Amino acid sequence: MSVLLGCIADDSTGASDLANTLVRGGMRTVMTIGIPEFAVPSDAEAVVIALKSRTIPAADAVAQSLDALKTLRKAGARQFLFKYCSTFDSTEAGNIGPVADALLTALDEDFTIACPAFPEAGRTIFRGHLFVGDALLSESGMEKHPLTPMTDANLLRVLQRQTARRVGLVRYDTVRRGADAVQAAFAQQRHDGRAMAIVDAISDEDLLTIGVACRDLKLITGGSGVALGLPENFRDQGLLRFAINAADLPSVSGGAAIVSGSCSRATNAQVEDWRRDGDAFRVDPLRLAEGADVTGEAIAWAKRAKGPVLIYATAEPEAVAAVQAKLGVQRAGDLVEDALARISRELVRAGVRKLVVAGGETSGAVVRALGIRALRIGPQIDPGVPWTVSVGSDIEVALALKSGNFGTPDFFRKALRQWPEPETRVRA
Repeated sequence: MSVLLGCIADDSTGASDLANTLVRGGMRTVMTIGIPEFAVPSDAEAVVIALKSRTIPAADAVAQSLDALKTLRKAGARQFLFKYCSTFDSTEAGNIGPVADALLTALDEDFTIACPAFPEAGRTIFRGHLFVGDALLSESGMEKHPLTPMTDANLLRVLQRQTARRVGLVRYDTVRRGADAVQAAFAQQRHDGRAMAIVDAISDEDLLTIGVACRDLKLITGGSGVALGLPENFRDQGLLRFAINAADLPSVSGGAAIVSGSCSRATNAQVEDWRRDGDAFRVDPLRLAEGADVTGEAIAWAKRAKGPVLIYATAEPEAVAAVQAKLGVQRAGDLVEDALARISRELVRAGVRKLVVAGGETSGAVVRALGIRALRIGPQIDPGVPWTVSVGSDIEVALALKSGNFGTPDFFRKALRQWPEPETRVRA
C-alpha cells in the first residue's frame, strides 16, 4: 500500500512534532532525516521528511522542498503537508511564503491554508494574530530570536511580505460554524483571488474542524496542530490499518544523555531545573572559537559522571547577544552546532543509547552526525515531542528531539522517566 500523507518539515524537531501528532491520530509514521535514499518501510501510512531549511536562503529552501515533494509523490502520497514552526519562524524574505508558492505551482494547485496554531502548546490564532500563551507573538520572547526574530504578530502581514500571491483570512466565527462553513470560506477565498488563507484556531476542536475542511486540499501548510484532523479523513475512507499500535517502539537499552543547544525561554528553564541536582557541563562558544578541545573535555567529564548527563550551550538572550557580537551570528551558531553534534557522536560511541536533544538546529546537526536516516515515531513525552527510535542505522538509538520552545520545566527528567529501560552509565 502506498503512503497516504506526505509531509515536508523545515527542521527536525518540527518533523518529530508533526509525526507525533500523526501517530496519536493512529497513523503509523516514519520520519526521514533529509530526502530518503532508501525504500520507505512498507507499513508507513505517513512519511515526514525533515529538512534543515528554515533559515537557509529561500532559493535553497525551495529547491530542497521540491526535491522532497518529488520523493513523496513517487511514494504515492495522496495529500501533502508543509510543516513549519507554530511560532511561524521566518524572515522578511521567507522561507514560508516562497516554499508554499513553489509547492502550489508544482502540484498545479491554486489555494492552500496557513495555520500554525498549536493550542496544546499555547499557540493560538485569532483574527489572524498569533498568540503564545497570553502574549502576542511579538511580545512572547520570539522578538529576540537570534535567527528569526518575530516582531509582528499579524500573520497576514507576515505572510503577505513573503509572497506575491494574495493572502486572506478565515476568521474564528467561521471556524466555529463547522467544516462545511470553512470549506465554503475556502471557496470564497479562491473566488476573490486569494491563493493562501490564514485560518484562526484557538482550540483542538477548531483544528479538528479545519482538518475535516481540508480533506479535498492537495496541499496544506501549518504547524503540527493542523494535522490533528487529517488521520480521521483517511479513516473515514477505510484506509488506516494501525490505529491501536501506531506508537509501538522496539526496546533500546543503554546510557542516557541530554544535549541542549536551544536558547529559548523554555529550554533555559529546563536546563536550570536539571542543574539543581543533575550533572551538567556547559559548552562555551568563546572557548570553542579559541580552539580549546571542549568536545574532549565534555566526553571525559561525561565518562566520570554517575548517571545521565546534560551537556548544554543554552544561555540567556543577553549572553547569546554578547557572544554573537564577538563572533558573528552565523559563526557562533555553527561552532555550537558542530561541537554538540561531535559530542553526541562520541556519547553514542561511549554507550549512550537514549539521547534527548533540545533545539531544532541542534537536533538536525545531531542526527546527521549520528548518520541516522530515519526514525520510527513512538509515544508522546510532552505536547509536540515524542520518543523515537532510529531505523536502519548501524546502532539503534532512542531519540527525543525537542523544539526549543516546547516542554515543561521538568521535561528532561520526564523524558528519561518515561523510557522504561533501566539507565546505565556512559562507558569509561
